[in-house]
Amino acid sequence: MLTLESTTQFEELKNQGKVIMLFTAGWCPDCRVIEPELPEIEKEYPDYTFVEVNRDEFIELCQEYDIFGIPSFLAFRQGEETGRFVSKDRKTKEQIKQFIDGLPD
Repeated sequence: MLTLESTTQFEELKNQGKVIMLFTAGWCPDCRVIEPELPEIEKEYPDYTFVEVNRDEFIELCQEYDIFGIPSFLAFRQGEETGRFVSKDRKTKEQIKQFIDGLPD
């Protein structure tokens, strides 16, 4: 999984193919719960680029995209938002896969 380093990089990545942004933070217990599952999810969806966005480092992006809870996922395809799985609730591997499976091709 890529780690976001700048807002410029965010703009570049979201415009390149199919991308899923994972908004997270080191202090978030629900984020840590799904962390071990993420490499397997990435392997199951090779068409997507997965990018970790640290909520504390990129609070402006969170505000811009209405990310009020973490972990949260935003999907983009060629710069257009194609889906969001945004809430403060804990997410399971199955819920994340259902979200990705529901995204348009």
